[in-house]
Amino acid sequence: MSQSYRAGDFLVYQLESAFALLRLLAIDETDDGRIWHLAGYSEFFPDVESAEAALDSPGSFKKVLPHAALTERAFQSTQTAPLANQPLSDDDLAPLNTWRESSDRSVSNISIRLLLGFR
Repeated sequence: MSQSYRAGDFLVYQLESAFALLRLLAIDETDDGRIWHLAGYSEFFPDVESAEAALDSPGSFKKVLPHAALTERAFQSTQTAPLANQPLSDDDLAPLNTWRESSDRSVSNISIRLLLGFR
């Protein structure tokens, strides 16, 4: 599955009547499986084309979840598709680096939709 996903990807996913974006920060390979590192944004779009067009100025997006570490199962519970890949900034990676340096590196088995407060 990770062959089509790369760090820096903006991923689109569908909620009931809108689309939203995630950002793939990294994928870690561990003995227990992959850990998917994501950031979540608050913007909603009426269709995929609008989300894709908004990627012309991603700096205007509001990050509501700077970092979440998910199990493979949790990541797969939300269908996503890559829209574009852009280089990650130091600011994008800071929450991930903080997680990696922490002694409490919790990994969620809860879907990203639930972590963001969506059902």
